[in-house]
Amino acid sequence: LNTSLSTPIFRPAVSVGNVGQLAMDLIISTLNMSKIGYFYTDCLVPMVGNNPYATTEGNSTELSINAEVYSLPSRKLVALQLRSIFIKYKSKPFCEKLLSWVKSSGCARVIVLSSSHSYQRNDLQLRSTPFRYLLTPSMQKSVQNKIKSLNWEEMEKAGAFLK
Repeated sequence: LNTSLSTPIFRPAVSVGNVGQLAMDLIISTLNMSKIGYFYTDCLVPMVGNNPYATTEGNSTELSINAEVYSLPSRKLVALQLRSIFIKYKSKPFCEKLLSWVKSSGCARVIVLSSSHSYQRNDLQLRSTPFRYLLTPSMQKSVQNKIKSLNWEEMEKAGAFLK
């Protein structure tokens, strides 16, 4: 993977309703991103299926696995599509391997697309935009204004995020 520090890696969180994965499918197919490889890990439940982005009979026989890497060099985008859940007790080793891969690929940012249960929303959240974001402290200055221009709200901190 040949990237620059300005190239973000998008990845889904395997979460409620598979929203992150479906959003990744939409990004990959809409931008016609090219599959450039696989992210091999023993941390995900193995799976194989048909090419989800098949547009011709010729590419309909290609196989899809649990972790694939897509790229759009013209926009400096990389996407890691995850299609299965973690094997029990393997989420931490997965995150360590992902972080190592991100660092070795030269990317400085990982953007995670996720979702949550609607019953977890409070009254304020129900009356405002459903879009929320979380930023690491190092990302606060560089992207917060861009996200604010989208009229998204910062995710209210609760539980594990109170620190």
